[in-house]
Amino acid sequence: MVKAGIIGAAGYTGGELIRVLLGHPDVQIVFAQSTSHAGEPLWKAHSDLVGETDIKFSADAPVMDVDVVFLCGGHGNSKDTVASFPAGYKGAIIDLANDFRLKADAGDFVYGLTDAFKDRIQKARHIANPGCFATSIQLAVLPLAAIDKLGEVHVTAITGSTGAGQKLQETGHFSWRTNNISIYKAFTHQHLAEIKETLFSFSPDWCGKINFVPVRGDFARGIMASVYTECDLTEEEAVKLYKDFYAKSPFVTVVDSNPDLKMVVNTNKAILYVRKYGDKLHIISMIDNLLKGASGQAVENMNIIFRLPQDAGLRLKASKF
Repeated sequence: MVKAGIIGAAGYTGGELIRVLLGHPDVQIVFAQSTSHAGEPLWKAHSDLVGETDIKFSADAPVMDVDVVFLCGGHGNSKDTVASFPAGYKGAIIDLANDFRLKADAGDFVYGLTDAFKDRIQKARHIANPGCFATSIQLAVLPLAAIDKLGEVHVTAITGSTGAGQKLQETGHFSWRTNNISIYKAFTHQHLAEIKETLFSFSPDWCGKINFVPVRGDFARGIMASVYTECDLTEEEAVKLYKDFYAKSPFVTVVDSNPDLKMVVNTNKAILYVRKYGDKLHIISMIDNLLKGASGQAVENMNIIFRLPQDAGLRLKASKF
């Protein structure tokens, strides 16, 4: 059994990790750390876990007792957390924040986009888990970058309110979000940097242009990215390219009919739909922002590191109705 610890376990990504790992056949949760909920049962923060486990939140994080530590704290906290680990800690670290995603900050952390860098992840012990928008957009364009067919990219992507985290803020408040929609961080979203680094690693001569407009959606979870770029492939050639590229990816499916978000919500799936309109190739990319876009992909990374089946613990049921 892989022994796991979670630091920052009371938030959305921590809760998702707990739910997945409780059902993982090869993992034991040793500790779930939370400063704000120390000593309380997990269901005090994650009410759906009542009756599921007797584990209580711990104030400390005994990392020497585990094989892998998941960092689920806020962005900017992970570097200090890792620096505080005992010098003798040799286990794996998987960071769900943005502290180590860019090469300038990474050190020995490997970027954990599982459908692009599995070979690197297998050899690594420290993983920077990708961002949710970054995952959805990269999956939409990686096949084109891999054959140097990627031009200027245009993206409009809508995300659920859980993408903003659990901390209360005006734009995440129920009364503001309900029956409402808005654009934020147009052309400046922080995930653009990690997306560009990945695409340049596949296609060094790529033009480097992404026009990304993120949208706050009136729903709790999920991302739908509408992506298009000029492309000289036929529709048949493009669909074959995508299906071949993701043939060995356990969670990425290229579908032949227009998808909807409920196909992926509460699952670790990524759904892609590829069509050609004139000289534009249009790709719809859908994921659950908390699973494939965060905690689910983190578990994929753990599975890869420990040579477990990549889909172990992650065959989750969608909420279609």
